[in-house]
Amino acid sequence: MTEGPPTARQRRVCLLTGAGGRLGDAFCRAYYTDYDIVAVCRHRVPAVPSQEEWFIDPLEPWRPVPENASRIFVVRADLSRPGEVERVVDLALAKFGGVDLLVNNAAMSEWHPNGLVDGDAALDALAPHLAMNVEVPLRLATRLAQRDWLHRGDENRARNRNIVNVSSLAGSAVFPGGQAVYSVSKAALDQMTRHIAAEFAEFGVRANGIAPNTFPALVPTELVAAAIAELDAATVTGEVFGVGSDARTTAPGAEPAVAHPAPHR
Repeated sequence: MTEGPPTARQRRVCLLTGAGGRLGDAFCRAYYTDYDIVAVCRHRVPAVPSQEEWFIDPLEPWRPVPENASRIFVVRADLSRPGEVERVVDLALAKFGGVDLLVNNAAMSEWHPNGLVDGDAALDALAPHLAMNVEVPLRLATRLAQRDWLHRGDENRARNRNIVNVSSLAGSAVFPGGQAVYSVSKAALDQMTRHIAAEFAEFGVRANGIAPNTFPALVPTELVAAAIAELDAATVTGEVFGVGSDARTTAPGAEPAVAHPAPHR
């Protein structure tokens, strides 16, 4: 991986949060040879080569393994802590000189099957859900804009820079199982995505969301990862697309895919 300002010859740089989770791991495994990925994770790391670990041929350990030529850049961070978002942004910019795709995938998801009024559990969970599912994506997008994108309109448009926020069908429908607090946070994320798209259009950065059905139970995780890559290659902005068990990312302006019970990540 090379450092310095991005050029047309370099791969796209993707800043991905929640890289150690199911979707983050699937995205890294599918696309680490296509992107330079800044993989932000708290504990687990994706199952691909990185600066921390790489592949070795046990029969010929001295020979280079082609997969190692596309190592991801792992950044360990607890995004709920003050200053961590800014540190992640600074590390990504220092490493690659720019970010083309921000994927806000890290999330908190806690159910309250006994309902909102069963003690204080749901009330106590509201603030951390909003902090992780809404504030962290907003802060990452804002800090990237302030520190890199804001005065690079022509470059942003030329490189088709954009944000993909990973939401949920729970943000637009009511499901059983005590998902109220989680659903509220995802609904807020959806509306925030539309506002970011409207404001960031001034300097040529798009923003969209995907709202997957339950994966991997109802939707293959790889399909959700592919929806992120498809939005990165598209030109649409200000939309939230459903990713259902029988549909890929929908066309611009279409309604989300038909919901199934208990969507979660």
